[in-house]
Amino acid sequence: MWPIIDTHSHLFTEEFDTDRTEVLQRAKKQGVTRIYMPNIDETTIDRLLQVCEDNSGYCFPMMGLHPTSVNENFEIALQQVFQCLVTHRNLFVAVGEIGIDLYWDNTFLQQQIEVFDRQVRWALELDLPIVVHCRNAIQYIYKVLLPYKDTTLRGIFHSFTGDSEEAELMLKFNRFMIGVNGIVTFKKSVIPTILPQLPLERLVLETDSPYLTPVPHRGERNESSYICYTLMKVAQVLGLTPEELAAQTSANALRMFGAL
Repeated sequence: MWPIIDTHSHLFTEEFDTDRTEVLQRAKKQGVTRIYMPNIDETTIDRLLQVCEDNSGYCFPMMGLHPTSVNENFEIALQQVFQCLVTHRNLFVAVGEIGIDLYWDNTFLQQQIEVFDRQVRWALELDLPIVVHCRNAIQYIYKVLLPYKDTTLRGIFHSFTGDSEEAELMLKFNRFMIGVNGIVTFKKSVIPTILPQLPLERLVLETDSPYLTPVPHRGERNESSYICYTLMKVAQVLGLTPEELAAQTSANALRMFGAL
């Protein structure tokens, strides 16, 4: 057991309604010291806030509109998210989860781009980091972020699954970190070959629970306690002890979210 931070978990979703207390207990027992939680859309705001209020000082909320929730009526959802963000500004540690997702289809690509850019501007105005969801969309993400490259914009590229070229694009944004999760443990994952190219001070660990469950629990619901498998795999790849990696990635997370 090593003190470690889960920088990305959806512990507030209904998948955990029957055993959320036990899930939190297992996380603490495993050494997880903090869990950062990104919002999904206007329907999840109340659940997110309630879980973080019930676990104040341990669970920390972000506020944003997820790209897969963007459709032709995005203005209504976006306004609700924005209103919550500014009303409870002191509660939120980041604007997230935001970005572009073209994995399923590109029907609302232009809307996703607009929503992403507007939320980036919120983050700048409020001096908050962003947590970026990028799936089959690195070139679009890069194009949106490029005008802000030399500003104070900072954040995390969540759930890295890219190749060397994608990693290189991400690393051009000096104030950003890269989130690694259970995908790194998958048999066919290419992430272990990319990890040595990523500066240690730019890495954070995450679960994205209840999704992307690491081996040996792949196929089950993911939870924060399983971050230990990601930690051990990344440490092995980088030739570090789990203690060393946990200490560095936790410090990175605290620095990003303004807690260090």
